[in-house]
Amino acid sequence: MSEFPWLTTLWLAPVVGAAIVLVLPAARRTLARAVALAFSVLTLGIGIALAVRFDPGGAQYQFVESHQWIPAFGAGYTLGLDGIALVLVLLTAALVPLLILAGWHDEREVGSGKRVAHTYVALIMLVEAMVLVSFVALDILLFYVFFEAMLIPMYFLIGGFGPRTGDALVRRQRSRAAVKFLLYNLFGGLIMLAAVIGLYVLTAREGLGEGSSGTFDFRTVVAAANAGQLGAGPAVLNALFLGFMFAFAVKAPLWPLHTWLPDAAVAATPSSAVLMMAVVDKVGTFGMLRYCLPLFPDASSTYAPLVITLAVIGIVYGALLAIGQTDVMRLIAYTSISHFGFIILGVFAMTSQGQTGATLYMVNHGISTAALFLVAGFLVSRRGTRLIAEYGGVQKVAPVLAGTFFIAGLATLSLPGLAPFVSEFLVLIGTFTRYQFAAVIAASALVLAALYVLWLYQRMMTGPVKKGNERIWDLAPRELAVVIPLIAALLFLGIYPKVLTDFINPAVSQTLTTIGRTDPAPSTPPAEAGSTHHPGGVHK
Repeated sequence: MSEFPWLTTLWLAPVVGAAIVLVLPAARRTLARAVALAFSVLTLGIGIALAVRFDPGGAQYQFVESHQWIPAFGAGYTLGLDGIALVLVLLTAALVPLLILAGWHDEREVGSGKRVAHTYVALIMLVEAMVLVSFVALDILLFYVFFEAMLIPMYFLIGGFGPRTGDALVRRQRSRAAVKFLLYNLFGGLIMLAAVIGLYVLTAREGLGEGSSGTFDFRTVVAAANAGQLGAGPAVLNALFLGFMFAFAVKAPLWPLHTWLPDAAVAATPSSAVLMMAVVDKVGTFGMLRYCLPLFPDASSTYAPLVITLAVIGIVYGALLAIGQTDVMRLIAYTSISHFGFIILGVFAMTSQGQTGATLYMVNHGISTAALFLVAGFLVSRRGTRLIAEYGGVQKVAPVLAGTFFIAGLATLSLPGLAPFVSEFLVLIGTFTRYQFAAVIAASALVLAALYVLWLYQRMMTGPVKKGNERIWDLAPRELAVVIPLIAALLFLGIYPKVLTDFINPAVSQTLTTIGRTDPAPSTPPAEAGSTHHPGGVHK
């Protein structure tokens, strides 16, 4: 057990920052943003300190904190960090300062209220805190509470701080998009709540908690589940798995539960949309890997073919719809649906390469989506429209903007040398060893990705300068401070992913051991008829 409460400090830092921002005088807008930025950088510093102190070869969960919360129900305030959670903590902590910097003037687009800037950055920091708790929680009820609570600040970010730019229809539908986001995710959360209660009832019946109560302790329940001590038949465990999986599939989002994502992404500001797609939605894919597989290993194996089928459909579906979009922001949102399909595919392939690739993909997708969406947002704020047809020749008037957009686009299509390539390659290799047909179909999305990215760049950035585009200016220093770290991360992790896989691999191995799965043995081609193989390698 850690002496210093590192994990509590990690998630409390943004909460304290949000509280300070909200009590600042209404006129101190710049100070409010600066305080939020300072506390988000402090959170990143704590995350880096955790990475430095983390021992990949040590205990599965480190920096563990455990305190009683609701003793009567066996619920505790229990936190712990493994390698999978660590890389997602680093992603979250690294992105939020960049999002605050990118959205430095976003509140100007939604009104001139006295405390608009304060509320905007405070909501971002509250979302960050709740996501961080979700990644480090080792109590199932604690995880559920924050899994649901993060929807509230995200709802207000979507519904109350959408951009003025774009067509009038989108502006009128901002509230509708926020409500759709909330209803979809709340419904998924209610299904999960029923499964959480059902799981607790099983632990109480088997006396896994103290006294006569059950327990929500994740480690205790996993140990009981894998020892066959939950005392429930396959039908009950399958139902509980589906309850957890449904909630995670909505948040991920997995086809066909994805329809809230494109609407929410275009209704929100670019910073809020990136926060949702690159950070909040990762809690869904993380939940599949952290909760669905260890808690319900047999049910996970039973439903793996179905989930993989839906993931492959989502991969191809998202890529095809991205090709047909006329709205640049909606196009990028559909690419995320395709990429989340790859992540889920890697998780349920249940191979070391697949799950390592899926975890790495969560990080790389967050970086590449942030780069592409934010640069597109900078461009849209200059031109005042999201319609692709209104652009053309941007590289002539804003070469740095066009260049960073191009690199981020190449990362999105998983070009070798950029970070997403490594993770996508691992996912496909890990899937192919067990589900060859699914891997082949998923690989077709590589061609589709090249089509939607390169065609998008050609239409928007090349050719003669269209009327209205001549006034577009290049990236400002503040915008460069946002984009350059993202591009640098894409290049660095594309060349040296080991800095993250060293943390991920031991955690993935532990997960596979827990659920009793091993990598498929390489197949040996049959010997030719009439030949005899000798140890020395001579055939007769």
